[in-house]
Amino acid sequence: MTIHSMTGFANAAGECGSKRINLDIRAVNHRYLDVQFKMPDDLRHLEGSLREKIAAAAARGKIECRIQVQTAAAGAAALSVNHALAAELAALNDKWRGEFGGLGKLTVADILHFPGVLAAQSEDEETFVLAVQSLLDDALAEFSAARAREGEKLKAHILERLSAMDGIVDALSGQFPSLVQVHLDKARARLAEAVANIDEDRLKQEFALFMQKADVDEEFSRLKTHIGEVRRIVTEAKGSIGKRLDFLMQELNREANTIGSKAIAAECTQASVELKVLIEQMREQVQNIE
Repeated sequence: MTIHSMTGFANAAGECGSKRINLDIRAVNHRYLDVQFKMPDDLRHLEGSLREKIAAAAARGKIECRIQVQTAAAGAAALSVNHALAAELAALNDKWRGEFGGLGKLTVADILHFPGVLAAQSEDEETFVLAVQSLLDDALAEFSAARAREGEKLKAHILERLSAMDGIVDALSGQFPSLVQVHLDKARARLAEAVANIDEDRLKQEFALFMQKADVDEEFSRLKTHIGEVRRIVTEAKGSIGKRLDFLMQELNREANTIGSKAIAAECTQASVELKVLIEQMREQVQNIE
C-alpha cells in the first residue's frame, strides 16, 4: 500500500471544438476534505459530479479545482458556412441582375456578411461535459501519482527516525541497570558522610521507594509498542492514516517526557531530549499525510 501526502498539484489541458479548457488541481493540508471550485458560472451544474470524482481520489486536504475555458479566435476551424443559404443568395443575385439591370454583383464578402451565412460552430453540450470530465480524470491521475511520490518520501523520513528512536531506547535500556547502581553508590557515599553508621536495610528500603518512582521500564515498553505501531501503519498504509499517526505522536511525546521527568542520570535526560527531537520531526511530517 502507498502513503499519500495531502499536498499536490496537477494540470490537464485540451480542446473541444472552438474551446480550450485548462484544469488545475492543487491541495494543501487540512483536517478534513474541503473541495472548492473556481470555474465559469455556466459550468456550475457540473460541480456535483466533479466533486464526487475528487472525493473518490482524496480523503483529506483542502483541494482547489480551477477550470478556465477560452474561446479560440474566429477562423476556419471555428466557423461554419451555411452553403445552402450562400448558394441561394448567389442565385437570387444573378436572377435579379437579369431583371434589374442596375443591380451590382454580390461579392464573396457581401454574401459572408449576410446574417446566417457565417456563424461560430456551436458546441455540443454533452461532448463538452465529457471533455471536462475526461480532463479531470487525467489531472486526478497525475495528482494521485504526485501525492504518492511525496508520500514515499514522508514514509522514508518517518521510518528513519523510528529506527533512531529504537536505537536510543535500546541503548538506554541496556545502560539502565548500571546507572541505577551508580546512583545507589553515590547515595551511599553521601549518607556515609552524614552519619557514622549506615543502616543498610534502611538504605535499601529508601532506595526501593525511590526506584518505584524512577522506574522507566513501563515507559520503555510503551515507547517500543508505539514505535512498532507507527512502523506498522506507515508500512501497511491502509486508507487515511494521518489522524492515527498524529495521535501516536502525542503518545510517543508523553512517554519521552515521562522518561525525562524520572531521569536519574544525565544519560536519561539526554535520551529524553533526543527522543523528543525525533518525535517533533516526525510530527511535522505527519501533518502532511492524508
